[in-house]
Amino acid sequence: MRMVLIGAGHAHLEAISRIGNYRKRGIRVEVVSPSPFHYYSGMGPGMLGGIYEPEEIRFPVRKMVEERGGIFHTDLAVRIDPRNKQVRLNSGKILDYDVLSCNTGSTVPDMIVEEGAADVYPVKPIENLLSTREWIAGEIQRRPLKIAVVGGGPAALEIAGNLRRLCGTKSAQPAAITLYAGGPFLSSWPACARRLARRNLVRRGIDIDETGRAEAIRSHELALQTGARHPFDILFLAIGVRPSRLFAGSGLSTGPDGGLAVNRFLQSPGHPEIFGGGDGIHFTDSPLDKVGVHAVYQNPVLAHNLAAFLEGEPLNAFHPRNNYLLILILGDGTGIFRKNRIVFNGRLAFWIKDRIDRKFIRRFTLQDGN
Repeated sequence: MRMVLIGAGHAHLEAISRIGNYRKRGIRVEVVSPSPFHYYSGMGPGMLGGIYEPEEIRFPVRKMVEERGGIFHTDLAVRIDPRNKQVRLNSGKILDYDVLSCNTGSTVPDMIVEEGAADVYPVKPIENLLSTREWIAGEIQRRPLKIAVVGGGPAALEIAGNLRRLCGTKSAQPAAITLYAGGPFLSSWPACARRLARRNLVRRGIDIDETGRAEAIRSHELALQTGARHPFDILFLAIGVRPSRLFAGSGLSTGPDGGLAVNRFLQSPGHPEIFGGGDGIHFTDSPLDKVGVHAVYQNPVLAHNLAAFLEGEPLNAFHPRNNYLLILILGDGTGIFRKNRIVFNGRLAFWIKDRIDRKFIRRFTLQDGN
């Protein structure tokens, strides 16, 4: 029996941890991921600001797979052939499967970015935050910087706040940071959370521009729909996420955003041997917000269902948690806590998130002996 996992992200960590058990049951496991490490996105902004070091927020997924007896391919899946039950990789290699699971994550839409535009960085993949952290820390010793953050949601808030921390601790020269929200800032959040976030950024010298949406991004110039032009030295793009084009390009059933359509068992209705989790799926029972907490809770469901499908056992259903907790870290030792109608800010909020995130990292890395 052959199990293939595309992606080594949040939703596949439990399955990866069970590879040794799968092998004892006669299941061969192969994992495809472009990097030997998986970075925990919830701690990415904190890594940008210097709260965390890169090794504190990543899982050594290649090592985790190989030590358990699985096969790891440092590669990218470019096409799924559901009829022949095969996955084609960018290298040209073809993998056969009896059960397939897709945790391909998401990317930031870049349609407004001119081809070849210099110093423009989407906030995903998280590796972008590591490379920009190093560049900013060195460059700001030599000259003042104009830093632009394009986006009006939680990701843009966390990036802007943690950039201020980075520049404040590393700078010999001043940094001007502007968040271009494209409209009302944090419009989907409660009014009290918006006030807390705005007050924090303004107090720390971060400008918030709500005058118009970004229309075009060129090398070192941001153009708004109002006609305004704003120069920058480096720009971070945080305008939401979209799933991989892998599924639509493979002729699989997808949702409106191109995510792999799955049922309550996280299973493709048209191809029951294909499963998926994380930001790359469209949960047909009720579309999910693009937040990492769903992938975390999909972990045990996928880990069980993949083996259960191969062995003809009953599948478990995934039940989304609609009252999930969200905490945004602002880069100054504080956070904004939100769950249901409860909203507050301060050091306690950061402390809670830090403990939750570190516990999640330890849960899998300690199993690996790290």
